[in-house]
Amino acid sequence: MKRPQQSVVYIFVGGFTGGVLFHSFFNLGFSFSLFILLLASSLFVFFQYFGKTRKKSTVLLIPLLLFGVSLGLLRFDVADLKQGSVFLTGLVGERIVGEGIVVDEPDERENHTKLTVTLDSVFDEEVKSKILITADSYQKFLYGDRISIEGILLTPKKFKSDRGGVFDYPAFLSKDGIFYLMFYPEVTLISSGGGNSVKRTLFSFKFAFLERIGRVIPEPQASLLGGLVVGAKQSLGEELQDDFRKTGIIHIVVLSGYNVTIVAEAIMRFFSFLPYALSLSLGAFIIVLFAIMTGASATIVRASIMALLVLLARATGRAYTMTYALFIAGFFMILHNPKILVFDSSFQLSFMATLGLIYLAPKLEEYFKLVPTKWQLREFATATIATQLFVLPILLYKMGELSLVAVPVNMLVLIFVPITMLFGFLTGMFGFLSTFLSLPFAYISNALLSYELWIVDIFASLPFASVQIDTFPLWAVILLYAMYGLLIFYFMKRRQISFPQLPN
Repeated sequence: MKRPQQSVVYIFVGGFTGGVLFHSFFNLGFSFSLFILLLASSLFVFFQYFGKTRKKSTVLLIPLLLFGVSLGLLRFDVADLKQGSVFLTGLVGERIVGEGIVVDEPDERENHTKLTVTLDSVFDEEVKSKILITADSYQKFLYGDRISIEGILLTPKKFKSDRGGVFDYPAFLSKDGIFYLMFYPEVTLISSGGGNSVKRTLFSFKFAFLERIGRVIPEPQASLLGGLVVGAKQSLGEELQDDFRKTGIIHIVVLSGYNVTIVAEAIMRFFSFLPYALSLSLGAFIIVLFAIMTGASATIVRASIMALLVLLARATGRAYTMTYALFIAGFFMILHNPKILVFDSSFQLSFMATLGLIYLAPKLEEYFKLVPTKWQLREFATATIATQLFVLPILLYKMGELSLVAVPVNMLVLIFVPITMLFGFLTGMFGFLSTFLSLPFAYISNALLSYELWIVDIFASLPFASVQIDTFPLWAVILLYAMYGLLIFYFMKRRQISFPQLPN
């Protein structure tokens, strides 16, 4: 039975999310948010004390929904109050000299490196504001490095994308608290060892781990392995990344929530031969270890929470309960940072992929009886199709590219992802002891990575590999997800969704 308090929570969370979603595109001011709050309060008082309907509890859901909407609008208003430093804004367009600390892992691209820096002084004036620096790729910096920068201070601007739409770059960066840019300034290292000691240790380990992988595995296999195992921000090259996009498997290169969710499913299947409680524990442990090894960034923490919810769904066998937990988790993530709802693809992909795995994947299995269960092929097929369907509207809206070969490529590649991660991890760890000892694991890792790259190359070369969709409007995304919502509601109503537990 559906509990009344859960219905109340769904309506409130839905209203809150709707308020945040509306404010992400339309800013009608703080007074509008207060008006909706006043309207919700007035309706509540009217229905509670003057309403003459027998279904008072049902009618009261209307002010509850509006109350959630008003709080969503107000939360976004509060988030918008932070717009950078007044002092720095006055210097936009001028050449500045300042100092700061690199506060995130450097994002290494093909021709440049992006550094997220917290400035703490400009012209000897104390400030505290984040800035995104685009530096030459030959300049190597690490998390925690204190650097001196000299260059033209800029603010991000909206720009037209390749598809003709307008990309809200300022809003995209503001979700991470970044309001200023600098392109190719003069950057000088002052000292190392700053920042958070835990993150510094994790990033130092990751750097050393990748360096040992690079000794025994060639490129681009080494960069792909770095992305798989520790979420390394190393470019595979523009051409190869385009191939990954065409084949619908870019999620294993960029460490998105989609990636972690799929890996979580693969881990569960990989350990399915063990006792159920042990396989669950190992799956959860590996996801937590994965998050820690990648530096436990906000993106990975969100994605890992979603992945752990999938494992919990397997443990409880109750999709309805898991949906409740998923929406509560999503609510607190949006409450913490409302801008992730629209401007964080990782949150969107991980949330929808998790819903797909919870609801659609179990239902698809009965229609895939022709697919053999050997090597878990049927499970990989249903998990891949379920997640692809649930993230498809977002991908079409964000990227405008529909991969027609995504299902076979994901089936052929994802089945080897867990074993690739395992031998890649062993390659790096044994590399700390001896390069010679890491060679056997490196040979296996390289063979698996070469196979995965070969699959991508073969399918990307097909003339029908992908279709470019120039315009996919937001209303179409909302409509499709509304249809998905009705489908989920139908399944929940008929109570046809459950996760059969594996025998002990």
